Amino acid sequence: MKTAGIISEYNPFHRGHYGHIEKTRAAVGGQCAIVCAMSGNFVQRGDFAIFNKHARAKAAILGGADLVVEIPSPYVLSSAEGFAAAGVHILDKLGVCEYISFGSESGDIGMLGDAAAAIVSEEAVRHLKDWLGRGLSYASSQQKAADAVLGRRSEIFRSPNNLLGIEYIKAINESGSLMRPLTVKREGGAHDAETGCCASALRKMMLRGETQWELMPETGAAVFKDEIAAGRGPVSMKQAELAILSRLRFIGDFSCVQGSSEGLDRRFMRYAASEPAIDTVLGYAKTKRYAMSRLRRMMLCACLGIMSADTKKPPPYIRVLAMNRTGMILLKTAQKKAQLPVIIKPATAHRLQERAAEMFCKESAATDFYTLAYPDENKRSGGGEWRQTPVIINN
Repeated sequence: MKTAGIISEYNPFHRGHYGHIEKTRAAVGGQCAIVCAMSGNFVQRGDFAIFNKHARAKAAILGGADLVVEIPSPYVLSSAEGFAAAGVHILDKLGVCEYISFGSESGDIGMLGDAAAAIVSEEAVRHLKDWLGRGLSYASSQQKAADAVLGRRSEIFRSPNNLLGIEYIKAINESGSLMRPLTVKREGGAHDAETGCCASALRKMMLRGETQWELMPETGAAVFKDEIAAGRGPVSMKQAELAILSRLRFIGDFSCVQGSSEGLDRRFMRYAASEPAIDTVLGYAKTKRYAMSRLRRMMLCACLGIMSADTKKPPPYIRVLAMNRTGMILLKTAQKKAQLPVIIKPATAHRLQERAAEMFCKESAATDFYTLAYPDENKRSGGGEWRQTPVIINN
């Protein structure tokens, strides 16, 4: 059986995601199993996931995936490059994936591959460093470097899904992985023209209580409705504002926090100590050089005790979140071929070696912090990471 990996967030899972899975199967041909490496309770834009990771993983399985594993929070709350590299590493070391599939506005894997090679060339790196030295943001500097080395072909860097695809290809190349990149053409960036789906719009509607459930597969909608009825969603950073501010005010030194650099630590320390709201802390800390998403990630890293050193090396284990019968078969193969410890039952995490054990404990603490944002205060108990086993769908 052929197997394709997808790096995802599913925040929340909607019909566009379902379509990507189906198109991936069609592109690979024949029977194809789908493994998703998914962000956990926090997401790469620097926010709390709108539903917890096991609920989103369940929705993904019911929506066509076969096995869902977790990208640990330190890597999720990293740059797009770090997030992509961690996802590729996990799928590669699982030992069962032949392909990595991703959506892109381009839909042309050859052009994306050429762009990935060009942006790491000596000339591009020289231009990147030059523009960063002039005070431009990383994204703007990368675009100017691409303009310099690719000319008109640098337009490919101006679309968000193309950018992520380029990062996936870079990570595959740099790691020496034998997985083959595969892209499914998307229209309209974050908005899927075929289905009318937009994850950010869905999140906003959910937080207002105005969700258009028809934009999700019925199975996934049912999962999220159950989470809302149980008082575990929808979740937002605003609901944990007091907890966030409390932690920020106890931090005396932001210099080692992941994402901190060149005076950003001092700005955070200054405004976190005095401002009464998350938005004002972020607003005053912001400069033209740094995107708001980076500041949000840094703020969450500070709250969760995630340091720059935590992601110097790749993820040290693979945590299983959900599976179906096909996923169980894949997992049996993975347990023989995987090059990292595969955690199915959380009790086995007690046998992890030093760095992996430390990261699992950090993930457990992150989950405990996440639950503080649940709407129902009775559902905010701690220790859930050590009790929750994978979701199993027998289909």
